[in-house]
Amino acid sequence: MIEKDTVRLLRECDAGIKMGVASIDEVLDNVSDEKFKKYLMSCKEEHIKLENEVELSLDRYQDEGKEAGVMAKTMSWMKTNARLVMDESDHTIADIMIDGCHMGIKSLNRYLNQYEAADEDSKEIAKKLIHIEEELASEMFQYL
Repeated sequence: MIEKDTVRLLRECDAGIKMGVASIDEVLDNVSDEKFKKYLMSCKEEHIKLENEVELSLDRYQDEGKEAGVMAKTMSWMKTNARLVMDESDHTIADIMIDGCHMGIKSLNRYLNQYEAADEDSKEIAKKLIHIEEELASEMFQYL
């Protein structure tokens, strides 16, 4: 049970990180404030570092991880681009990022509860990702 829950939690972290990186990439070219852009790039790097940690953990279980669902990625892309077409400001981008962070935080906490038999290392990875998302959302408030 521990191994199953561990792999499942790591897969969800993997998908969440990939979704976060894709979301940052989606908006980065539209950011006008240089400090804002640098912060998003730094946050993307944090996600990628954590992704490497997740991949190493999944390798121990001979698991390839999980991509974000096609439907979730498509809906996110459509929502982001529709909002940017209407208003391409840093305010809109911050709002989009906050929404995404909150969805990720909610999902990750649900998975932590759902896969409670997961090992402590995988739980720590999930908590690190939650922390990164909380910090990103908090930082975005100044751009609203």
